[in-house]
Amino acid sequence: MAFTLTERSAAPVGTFAADWAPRVLSVVRIAVALLLVEHGSQKLFGFPTPNPATGGMPAAFSLIWYAAVLEFFGGLLLLVGLVTRPVAFVLSGEMAFAYWMAHAPRSPFPVLNGGDAAILFCFIFLLLAASGGGAWSLDRLRQGRGVV
Repeated sequence: MAFTLTERSAAPVGTFAADWAPRVLSVVRIAVALLLVEHGSQKLFGFPTPNPATGGMPAAFSLIWYAAVLEFFGGLLLLVGLVTRPVAFVLSGEMAFAYWMAHAPRSPFPVLNGGDAAILFCFIFLLLAASGGGAWSLDRLRQGRGVV
């Protein structure tokens, strides 16, 4: 059997950690999705403040436009936990691409090149791609397992 945070944890069954791990995974997914939607809306719509790189909305079909679309709409899908694994996998790749294209050329140190968030997003999305959306997700409802 494969290990997943949504069904099993390293703690013995019936313990607090085992019972709450899928719920905490959902809370992490929701918090990260809200942050990603904010990044996407800044790039795509100039809200809550215009993106400094574009000064407003990006040119359609430019790299930053694709990033904005992925971040905004992918973030919305993650927020509700719909098709979590494939969306998280694509977003993990997008964040890795963003880091190496936009941040790494500035400096080899993430704290200096501003790439901290991209790295964290990348690995959190990789975790979600591997583990799923958690107890509170539409994916779980679609599987007929109900919300815990």
